[in-house]
Amino acid sequence: MRRRALLAATLAAPAISARAQTQSWMPDRPITLVVPFLAGGSTDIAARVLAERMGPRLGPNARIIVENRAGAGGAVGSEWVRQRPADGYTLLVGTASSHATNPAALPSQTPYDPVADFSPVAVLGGGPLVVVVPASSPHRSVAELVAAVRAQPGALSWATSGVGGVGHLTGEYLKISVGGMDAEHVPYRGGSAVMEALAKGEVAYSFEVLASSAPHLRDGLSRGLAVTSKARHPLFPEIPTLDETVARGFDVTTWNVLLAPKGLPQPVLLALNAAVSAALADPATRDRLAAAGVDPSPATTPEETRTFLAAELAKFRGIVQRAELRLGR
Repeated sequence: MRRRALLAATLAAPAISARAQTQSWMPDRPITLVVPFLAGGSTDIAARVLAERMGPRLGPNARIIVENRAGAGGAVGSEWVRQRPADGYTLLVGTASSHATNPAALPSQTPYDPVADFSPVAVLGGGPLVVVVPASSPHRSVAELVAAVRAQPGALSWATSGVGGVGHLTGEYLKISVGGMDAEHVPYRGGSAVMEALAKGEVAYSFEVLASSAPHLRDGLSRGLAVTSKARHPLFPEIPTLDETVARGFDVTTWNVLLAPKGLPQPVLLALNAAVSAALADPATRDRLAAAGVDPSPATTPEETRTFLAAELAKFRGIVQRAELRLGR
C-alpha cells in the first residue's frame, strides 16, 4: 500500500508542480494596464473589458487599473512600459500599429524593439479593416473603386488614422497587390475623424478598423466595399473580402496583444497567461469584446504570442519594402 501511495504521489507531482508554478504569483497591489492610445477606441474598450474580467482570476484582491498614455502611434505608451520593472505590475496592450506597422514604416520614431524588448503574454484578439467609401460614392464595388483610381491618377484621395498605421500600410498593400493605383494619402488623427471625413465626402475611400467603421456602416453614412481578412466578417456578411474580389491572397487584420516589460519571471508570466486565457474563454467576455469590434483570440501561450508578433512585424516590413515607402527614416 505504501509503495502504491508513493507511486501515485510521484506521478501526480509534475501536474501539482506545474499548477503550483502557475498559481505561485498573486499580486498584492494594483496592476497598471497601459493603453497607448486615447480613451474610447476599440483598444481602450478591449483593455477595460480585459481588466475587469482578468483581475479576479489573479486572486481575490487583484485589481487592474487602465491608464491611457497616447502619442506617436502607440510608441509613447509602449516605451513607457518598456522602461518599467519586469515584475508583473505594469502591462501593455500592444497593437498592430504600435508593434508592427509603425516599427516597420517609421523605425526612427520607434525607440524600442517591438518583439525583443517585451515579454509577450497572450494574443487578445483582432479583426479586419474595411474599405469604406462615402454613402454618396458612385462606386458600388471595390473593383469599381480600383478602376476609378486607375483612370484618374493622383485625382482621388484616401484617408487613414495616421502615417505608418495599420490602415496606411494596408492601403499601400492593396496598391502593390493590384497595381496602377495612384491616390493621395490623407492622414487624420484617429478613426472617428476619418469616418467624419468620409461622411462629408472629403475623401474618396479609406481603410478603417471595423470598430470605428461599424456605426457609420449601420447608419448608412458610409458604405463598406470589402474587408481585408481572408474570411467575411459575421457582423457584415454581405461585404466581400479583397481576397475574393480584386486581390487574391490578401489577408490583413488589426490585433491586440498583452505584453509586459522584458524579463518577466516565468511564474508571473504563466499566472498572467492563465488569467488571460480563462477570461477569453468566458462567453461573457467574448460577447463584450465582440460588441467592441474585437474578435477574441483562442488561448495562446507566451511562445506562440512571440511567434505571432515576429511574423506580423516581418509581414509589414515586407509591405514597406515592396511599396518602397520612405517615411521618417
